[in-house]
Formats: sequence, structure tokens, C-alpha cells
Amino acid sequence: MAQPDYILWFDSLNNQDVDRVGGKNASLGELISGLKSQGIQVPDGFALTATAYRSFLAANDLEPQIQTQLRAFSQERQSLAKTGKTIRRLFQHAAFPQELETAIRRAYRDLSRRYQVDEADTAVRSSATAEDLPDASFAGQQETFLNVSGDAEVLDACRRCYASLFTNRAISYREEKGFDHLQVALSVGVQKMVRADQACAGVMFSIDTETGFPDVTLITGSWGLGETVVQGAVTPDQFTVFKPLLQEGFRPIIEKTKGSKLQKMVYGDDAGKDTIQIVETTGKERQAFVISDDEILQLARWAVVIEDHYGRPMDMEWAKDGNTGELFIVQARPETVQSQRQAGTLKTYKLKQAGEVLLTGLSIGDAIASGRVCRVLSTKDIDQVEDGSILVTEMTDPDWVPVMKRVAGIVTDYGGRTCHAAIVSRELGIPAIVGTGDASRTLHSNQDVTLSCAEGDQGKLYAGQLEFEAIDVTLDDIPATRTKIMMNIASPAAAFHWWQLPVEGIGLARMEFIINTLIKIHPMALVNYDNLQDRDAWKTIRDLTKGYGDKREYFVDNLCRGIGKIAASQYPHPVIVRLSDFKTNEYADLIGGREFEGAEANPMLGFRGAARYYSPRYREGFALECQAIKRVREVMGFDNVIVMVPFCRKVAEADRVLQVLVENGLKQGVYNLQIYVMCEIPANVLLAEQFAQRFDGFSIGSNDLTQLILGVDRDSGELADLFDETDAAVTLAITKVITAAHKYGRKVGICGQGPSDKPEFAAFLVKAGIDSMSLNPDSVVQVKRLVAEQEAQLSA
Repeated sequence: MAQPDYILWFDSLNNQDVDRVGGKNASLGELISGLKSQGIQVPDGFALTATAYRSFLAANDLEPQIQTQLRAFSQERQSLAKTGKTIRRLFQHAAFPQELETAIRRAYRDLSRRYQVDEADTAVRSSATAEDLPDASFAGQQETFLNVSGDAEVLDACRRCYASLFTNRAISYREEKGFDHLQVALSVGVQKMVRADQACAGVMFSIDTETGFPDVTLITGSWGLGETVVQGAVTPDQFTVFKPLLQEGFRPIIEKTKGSKLQKMVYGDDAGKDTIQIVETTGKERQAFVISDDEILQLARWAVVIEDHYGRPMDMEWAKDGNTGELFIVQARPETVQSQRQAGTLKTYKLKQAGEVLLTGLSIGDAIASGRVCRVLSTKDIDQVEDGSILVTEMTDPDWVPVMKRVAGIVTDYGGRTCHAAIVSRELGIPAIVGTGDASRTLHSNQDVTLSCAEGDQGKLYAGQLEFEAIDVTLDDIPATRTKIMMNIASPAAAFHWWQLPVEGIGLARMEFIINTLIKIHPMALVNYDNLQDRDAWKTIRDLTKGYGDKREYFVDNLCRGIGKIAASQYPHPVIVRLSDFKTNEYADLIGGREFEGAEANPMLGFRGAARYYSPRYREGFALECQAIKRVREVMGFDNVIVMVPFCRKVAEADRVLQVLVENGLKQGVYNLQIYVMCEIPANVLLAEQFAQRFDGFSIGSNDLTQLILGVDRDSGELADLFDETDAAVTLAITKVITAAHKYGRKVGICGQGPSDKPEFAAFLVKAGIDSMSLNPDSVVQVKRLVAEQEAQLSA
């Protein structure tokens, strides 16, 4: 009897069954049969096999009719649209062979009995035998039907899945990839629905989708059924978890970004067909994260287990049941973009001009493109899309793919990093900005713009066609050096971009940059929120900190995640985080800052750095910085974070700051904590031995040190010729510090601009015995080669 080959239950399948049930269903079977014992929950279901599909074709004599239509298309006697429509109509008018229909009805009744219901609500999904392969995603090529209940409705949904093998986009994609249309069979999966309509759902990757950084899990989610996230109909919440420390029992959630989540997909009011509807979310839903920290960590653990099982980065869909509160994995497939990239090269893009920022969103890819806007809101009008334009629309679906490959860049109103526009843009190598909110309403066709995804997580659309350059950095055959080569990283957004560079940590991460870009609020305004006199600032803080009962927690939470993301990019190499070093005028520019900052004639030499940390004026704000550092190291687990004290003028001041750090739970040696000091003023040089007896290391800030030793404003155009890090007075000072540091077994590095710009300065530092150089990322390879040459000469 052939009938048993028509239906196979998921728990009897594995990844060896792709030819029988397609990639999607084989993977579901692999998850259930291989990983259920490790606690991963997958809804039960069954698959209609490729044999069932071919029986359907044979019973209705469809194959020769399909061949006739495809031949007419390939010979350009018939359009793609007419070809697809005609073939789909053939399926819609065809009947199931009796034994196949009986098998489907019986399996559906068995599934309902397993869940102890009369008619189970199911998701009926297409699963092609050439789908979800490591080198071809076929993202969204075939149809899925949700909330299908009743055996008649299941049969109809299966027929519509068969027909969807010949959507216009599926025909076009197979043509492009070189797949024989009639060699690809279609299996159908009938899976019990998770009641995510009453909770939430989303997508998860076990790799960073933009940079290929392998040590994180990226999770996106929104309220309701997960189709809105996949389609890009909403801008979802986004979470990033660092995998290595997750496995050691820490809680390394290094990113939590709240999406707008304006809509959700839920069950409709009527039973039977077409019972899915889109409704607006409530204000409360928009302000809340869709899952808790514990649930984020649970999903991330599952991602690690699934990735380990498959032995490759994975793309997964998850859902939460609103009735039981349980989490489920509903799909898993190989990630098809970053895992296919060639190692050994790094392409970087850089704007050569400044421009007006028109809008921002999530950056997809890391490239820059310029062109004229082509604003198209419907697939009915995609023939208007011009080659090389910047496509602007609300969202994309698979029907857009034929034109997406012809444009220079894509901008959408909605979507997150895992939406359709993002997935296809990555696969095509086209930069995109998604989730802008209002691009289609604020931009107009023929407007000159430049799309930049080269500035971190945030993509920016600039007015005008700006000049930019693309640089290929070859990472092969870079020599090892005794001198540690580290990086200066300005922001968490940029950290992952440079993970492939051959460096040994981060020599300077500026806390004030994180505060300025992620937090934006003066810490003392959060400490004194209830008593703020500036009511405009009070209202702004109220809106920014929604969801935080204690406004101080907003500062600690966001700061520790920003530091954590930077620390993750180089773990376990050291990451030196400089405590806040805003000048008074810069602090005043933070939200609520003017109430706590006075005017200074010379902020550069004013109330900054170490002096703030023990001052009654800022001590409570500094305590928040300490809490964030402590959480990064002890809760997240990033013990590679080294604290650095800036602008420490006196030895007695060093003692006071170290005591304040102890009072805030940061004591040298506890959890391997090291505390460095910036060497940027003459006092640090003259009293280097005393500072070396207190701190674990030095980091020379060559710009400030040169400025103060030579008495030259580093920003003065008139005195530019006098500002020189290679001046004998400066090099003598650096040599003295290195000697003093090494006398007491302390490390000393440099984090100024000098080594990046001046090869002779880098050569001097090697001769002087510097332990490390922290460079701008784009000069790492060049300087590392120079350092290797200098070290070779010294040892010759």
C-alpha cells in the first residue's frame, strides 16, 4: 500500500528526509526527534510527503499542462504573471485522490485527539524539497495559512499550498537559482497552532545578522502571531544575548530595544476560513517588552542547543502561548547570508562628506549607496521602479523580490532585523534601512539621497548624493606582534562591525559616548527626578524612561547593556572602559543637565574626570556608573572589563576615587577587577611611580598629554604646526611613564590618535617598550604590520 507514504508525523522525521517532506518539515522533525529530550518544545503535527504531491499531480494530469505553460514563459510567448496565474488555477480546480484525502482527514483527526480537542487549530505551511537549504533560503516563496480548523478547511489549505509552488515570485526565484520547476516537489506541514495571538511571537538568529559576529543570539518579537514580524508589517522589539557567558550561567542580555509594535495579527471572530485579522495594539502593549528577561534567556539557550545540534548558524521562529505561558520553537532553518560569507576580507565603507540626516532606522548590511528615491507603495506599481534607485515603500513581501535585486538600496517604514526586506536585502547584498516609521510619507520620488549603513546599528538617510569610499581590508597573513594591538571603539553600535580584526581587546571605550547616544539624560536629573525644576526636562525624562519605576534604573540598565555589547565584541580580551569624562558644558547639554552644571571659563581644565566622582555635586550620579560596571562584570559575566579613571590630578585624589569605587562595590582584585588611570596631564608623568603603586595600569592619552606639556590647544588651527606627539618633550614624558610602570609590574598602553596617523610615532613607542597600542579600527592592519617590522628590526 502506498498510503503510508502520504503522511509522516513530525516525530518520525529528521534532516535526512528533505527529499520526502521538504526542508521546513524535515527540520521540524529533527527538532522534535533530536532535541525534545533537551527541553525544546515544538508543536506536534504531520507532513504530506512529496509522494502525496506527485500523486496529486498524476491524478489530475497536471504535469504536462504545467510544462506547456512554463515552455511558453521560457520562450517569451507568455508573461510571468499569466504563467503563474494559469498554473495556480489548474491546482485550484484539481481534486485530491480519494486515498490521499482519506489519509489527510484521518491524520487531522488524530492530531486533534492528541490535543484533546474536536478540531485543532493548525498552521498549514508549504515545505518545498529545495527549501531552507544552507545556500538558498527561498524566503517566503510559498504560502502559509494560519488558524485552519476542520478537515475540509485543512484539505483546502493543502491545495492552496500546492498551488503556491507556482507563485510568480517562486517561479522567478527557481529560474534565477537554476532549479528545475518539476523536480521540486512540495510537502505540506500541518502543525498545531501556538496561541501566540494571545501573547507574542518572533524570529531568532544564532548569529548577528548584520556583521556575522558568531557569539550572539538575536531575537525579535512582537505581539500576536509571528507573521507580522516575518513580513515586516511591524517594527518589533529586539534583544541580543551573548552566548558564551549564557552557557556559564550569567545573564548576558547585551541589548534590549523597544519596537513600536503598532499592530498585531490575531484570530478572527468567525470560525472556519479567513479567521486571521490585523488589529491595532494598545498603548500599554506598545510600551511593554513582549517577553521577560527570563524568557529572552530561555530562547537564547534554545538557540545555542539548536545551533550546536545542526552545527551551523540557524534562523528560527518562536512563539509564546497566551493560554499556558509556554514558549515554543515553530521553525528552524540554516542561516543563509553571513554563514556563506568568505572569511579573510573585510569591506568597509566611509562617507567623505557630511550631510543633512533626513531619517533614521535599523541598518541592514554595512554598505553605503546613493541614488534617486523611487517611492512605490504597492506591487501593482513595481514596474515604475528604476534600476539603481533607492526604493522607498512601507514594507516588502516576496512579490517585491524581482525589483529589489535591481535597486541600489531599500528604505521601509516598518520592519525589524528579521523582516522580509532585511533578509532579502542581506541575501542580495543591498544596503537597507528598515523601521524608519515614515519614510514613505516624508520622501518623494526623484529626491537625491545617500543611504548609509556604515555607521553602526542605526542606518541614516542623508539629503543629496554624497561622496563615499569602499575599502577592502585583507585579513590574511597579518603578522603577530609582541606589542598588543587594540582598538578604540566609540559606540556599542560599532563594536560588532570590527570583530574580525586581529586585535587583542579594546584599549578605550568612552562611557560618555554611551551616555550621550543611548541614555541622553544627566544622571543627577534621574537621581533628583521628583524634584526637577525644569518641567520640560521632567516631561522628556518621563517619556524616555517609561517602564522604569525607579528612574535611576533607566541609567544603570542602558549603560550596562551598552558596555556589555562592547565587552562582548572582544571577550575574553580586555576591554578598558573609561569612566565618564564629560566637561561641564557637555554635561549641561544632557537632558536636565543645566540644573546641575555651572558655567566655566575653561571646561577643559575644569570640573571633570576624577574630581567629580567624590564631589557631593556628582557623587550620586557616579554611583550609577559604578552600579552599571558592577552589573556588567558580575551579573552579565564580563570580567574582561577594566575600569579606567580619567583626569586624575593628584595622588591623594587617586586614593579618594579608589575609596569611592570600593564603597560602590568595585574593589581591585575582587572578581579580578583591574583599575587603570589615564596618563594625560604632567602630574601623572612626574608622579608616575606613586600612581603605579595605586593603579593596575596606565593608558596614555597622547592628545591631552601633548596639549598640556607643550601648552598648545589641540583644536587651534593657528598652532597646528606646534602640536606634535613626536616632540622630544612628549616622547621623554612617555618614556618616563613606561619605565615607572614597568618598575612596578604595571601595564602601560596608549590610546591617542598619534600611532594611527604617524608611523614614526608608532615606531618610537615600540622602541620605548609600550605594552599596547589602541588604534582607530581602520588603521589596525596598517599599524600592526608596521609594528611587526619595527619589532623584527629591534630583535635582529
